[in-house]
Amino acid sequence: MMAQFLELKSQAPDCLLFYRMGDFFELFFDDAKAAAQTLDIALTSRGEHLGEPVPMCGVPVHAAEAYLARLIRGGHKVAIAEQTETPAEAKARGSKSLVARDIVRFVTAGTLTEETLLDAKANNVLVAIACVRGDYALASADISTGQFAIIRIEESGLSAELARLAPGEIIAAPSVGPKSPNWDIRPTQEFDSESGDTLLRAEFSIDSSTFHRSELSAAAGLINYLRHVGRGQTGFLQAPIRHDNSRFLAMDAATRESLEITQSNMGGRALSLLGSIDRTVTGAGARLLAQDLASPLYDKGAIMHRHTAVQWLHGDALLRDTMGEALKAIPDIGRALGRIVAGRGTPRDLGQVRDGLDAARNLRENLSTLHDLPELIQELLPCLDGHGELVDLLFRALVTSPPTERSKGGYIASGYDEALDDLRITSKDARTAIAALEQKYRNETGITALKIKHNAVLGYFIEVPPRHGDALMAEDSGFTHRQTLANAVRFNAGALHEEALRITEAGSRALLAEEAHFEELVAATTKRAKTIAITADALARMDVALSHACCAADNGWVRPELTEGNELAIEAGRHPVVEAALAKQNETFIANHCSLSDSDRVWLISGPNMGGKSTFLRQNALIIILAQAGAFVPAKRATIGLVDRVFSRVGASDNLARGQSTFMVEMVETAAILREASANSFVILDEVGRGTSTYDGLALAWAVVEAVHEINQCRCLFATHYHELTRLAEQLSALSLHHVRAKEWQGDLVLMHELAEGPADRSYGLAVAKLAGVPPPVLTRAKSVLDRLEEGRAATGGLAAGLGDLPLFAAAIEQAPAPAKDTLRERLETLDVDNLSPREALEQLYTLKNLMNS
Repeated sequence: MMAQFLELKSQAPDCLLFYRMGDFFELFFDDAKAAAQTLDIALTSRGEHLGEPVPMCGVPVHAAEAYLARLIRGGHKVAIAEQTETPAEAKARGSKSLVARDIVRFVTAGTLTEETLLDAKANNVLVAIACVRGDYALASADISTGQFAIIRIEESGLSAELARLAPGEIIAAPSVGPKSPNWDIRPTQEFDSESGDTLLRAEFSIDSSTFHRSELSAAAGLINYLRHVGRGQTGFLQAPIRHDNSRFLAMDAATRESLEITQSNMGGRALSLLGSIDRTVTGAGARLLAQDLASPLYDKGAIMHRHTAVQWLHGDALLRDTMGEALKAIPDIGRALGRIVAGRGTPRDLGQVRDGLDAARNLRENLSTLHDLPELIQELLPCLDGHGELVDLLFRALVTSPPTERSKGGYIASGYDEALDDLRITSKDARTAIAALEQKYRNETGITALKIKHNAVLGYFIEVPPRHGDALMAEDSGFTHRQTLANAVRFNAGALHEEALRITEAGSRALLAEEAHFEELVAATTKRAKTIAITADALARMDVALSHACCAADNGWVRPELTEGNELAIEAGRHPVVEAALAKQNETFIANHCSLSDSDRVWLISGPNMGGKSTFLRQNALIIILAQAGAFVPAKRATIGLVDRVFSRVGASDNLARGQSTFMVEMVETAAILREASANSFVILDEVGRGTSTYDGLALAWAVVEAVHEINQCRCLFATHYHELTRLAEQLSALSLHHVRAKEWQGDLVLMHELAEGPADRSYGLAVAKLAGVPPPVLTRAKSVLDRLEEGRAATGGLAAGLGDLPLFAAAIEQAPAPAKDTLRERLETLDVDNLSPREALEQLYTLKNLMNS
C-alpha cells in the first residue's frame, strides 16, 4: 500500500494527497502533518516506513467537502486518489491483490465547482499570465459558470488588472517570473502560443487569428492547466471574449483598496460599497453586481442603457416586488450547469436547471405583457426562453425534488421508463415478500423475536436472540447457521436466499437503468450549455437592475445625468457606506455639494482632522463609480462628465514586506497618478507630503497640485493641512479653496461635517487631540509650545509665507538660462533653513527671491 501511495504522491508533489481507503480519505507523512494542523484533527501513526512510524490522519468520505474547503482556504492544493475498482474485482486478480487507485482530480482554489466549496455571491476566477517577447496577456476563467476572457496589457497594468479580477488562483509562465510567492509557475510548454491557437480552434471552433501571440500563450496556459487539474477534462468553458479596457473606467489596485469597492479594509463585503448597495436576490446577480462595480463602463450609451432599465423598475413598486419574488425562486442555473458540464453534476443540479429554465420562461411570459419595456429588458426577454424541449424532458424524467446523491437511485420519475418501473415493482414486491416470509418463519418456529435484517456484508439474514439459537441449529430445521454474536445468532434459509437474489438483481438493474438515464440527461443538457448560460446571464442582469432600483427607492437616490464634458456637479451628495452605517445608529449623514468644471477643476480642501474631508473625497469618487456601473447615485441631483480613470490617494498605509514605508507607498501611488491621469480622469488626494519633513512635504504637495492643475488638467479634490498651499489660488486659475467647517464651543470642538468656500482659519489640531483623549498635561504643554511658535511666526513677519515659495523657487530655477540656473540651484541647495533663526531664514529667502527676479 505504501508503494502505491508513494507512486501516486509522485504525480502530485505540490498537493496533499487524499488516498481513498474504504469510507475514509487518508493522508500520510508530511501531508498528514500539514492537514492535521490546518484542520485541527488528530495526527496518529501506523506501521513503519524506512524504520520510522508513518504519520497519518484521515477524514470521512461523506464529509470530505467540508474538510476540502478548509484546506483550500488554508492555501493548500489537494489531489483526490479514488479506488478505481471494487475489492471483489481486486480479489479476482489474486486473493491478496491491492485495490487499484488513481488520481481522479486535483482540487485547487481557482478550479472549484462544488456548491459547498464556493461563495454563492462571488466569482471564482483562475488567471493565467503569459509574456511573449515583453508583451503581456491574461486569460481568466470561472469554470463554475464558464466565463472565459482574454486581455492584452502592459506590464505596468498587471497589478491593476489582477485587482479588478480578484482571482482565487494565479498561474504564470516562467517568462513572466514569480512576481508573487503565491503564483504557480507552470512549465513553458504549457504556454506555447501555437498550442493555444490549436486549442482555441479545436475547443470553440473560432478563428483565433485575431489574437496576439501573448493572448494565445495565456489561453494555452489556462486550458492546459484545467486539463491537468481535471485529468484531461477542461470543465465548463464558453468561447473566450476579448476584454477591451478602453470600454471601461480604469482603477489601479491602490484605488480599489482605498475606496473599499468590493471588499472593506477590515475584510469581507459588509462595510464595502458592494455590501452597502447589494439588493440582489440571486447568487448570479450578486456576482454580476460585483463585476459591474469592479469594471464600471466608459461608454455613455451603454451606461444609459442600464440606467433606463433601473428607472423603469424604480417607478413601479409593485413590479419590483413581483419581479423580486420571481427571481428569488430561481436556482443558480449557471453554477449547476458548470458542475454538469464538468462531469461533477448531480440529479439535483439537473433539477435546478429544469426549474430555473421553467421559471425563466414564466418570467418572460409575464414581462412580455407589460408596456413601455426599456430596451435592455426587451433585449433580455428572448434569452429567457427557447429551452422548452429540454425543460419538458427534464420534467418527465426527474422526480420533483431530485437528491444530491445519485448512487442510491430514486431520482428518475415513475412513468418515464416502463422497464425501470417494472424493476422497481419487482424490488418492492420482493420486499413485501420478505416481510411476509418473516411472519411465516415466526409462525413456524414460534419465535416472536425472529427478524429478517440486512447489512452490506451478509446481505439478508435471519436473526434471533441467543436463547433461541439452538432451536434453529437442528439439521432438519431448514435454517443454515451463519454467525453467532454476543446478543444474537444469525441464519439463512432457502426461500430467503431466493427473495434476496430477486431484490439484489432488480435493485442493481434499476440503478444501472437510472445511471444510463442520468448520462442521457446530462448529454442533452450539455448540448444546450451555451444557450443555458445566456439565460443565466440574462437573469443575473435583470437581478442587478432590480437591485439598483430597490436600493435607489429605499435610500432616495437619483438617476445621474451623463455628459461628454469634464463637469462634476453633485448636489447634496452622500457617502453610501457611511450613510448606511449612520442610519443603523439613527443618525443623519450631512450631505455636501461638489461642482467641478473646466474653469474650477481643482478644489483645495482644508480643515480639521475628523471634519469629513476624506469622506467627502471618497463619496464623490464612489458616486462616479456607481453612475458608470449603471446605478443611481446618493445625491439630490448629479451631472457627471464621463470619467476614464479614478485615482485615490487617501489614507496612510505601508508595505513592509516590500520594504516600503508609509511615505514611500504614498509617493509610489502619487507618482502613478501624475504619470497616468488624463484630462478625463478624476483624482482624490489626501494629505500628500505629510509623511516626511515639513519643508519636503510642503514642497512635494505644492508641486503635485501644480502638476495636476497644469499638466494632468484633471478634476481633482486635494485635501491638506498645509495652509501655505492656499496661496496657489492666486496663481492657478482653475483652483478654488474650500474647507470643512468646525467651531469651538465652551472649550470643545464641534465638527460640522459641512463644506464651505474659502480656506480654513486653522487646523484645530489640539482640539482634535483632546477629542481623542490625549492627557491634559500633554495638551497644556502642546498649547505652550504652539503659543511660542505663533509668536515666532509673527516676529518674522510671515516666515510661513516665505517658506511657501520654496517649491516655486525650485520650479522657476529650472526655467532660468544655464549660467544663472547653476548659481541659483546652488544657493537654494545651501539654504539651511532648519539651522537658522526664523528671521535669518526669512532674510535669505527674500535675498534669493530678489536674485531670481533680477
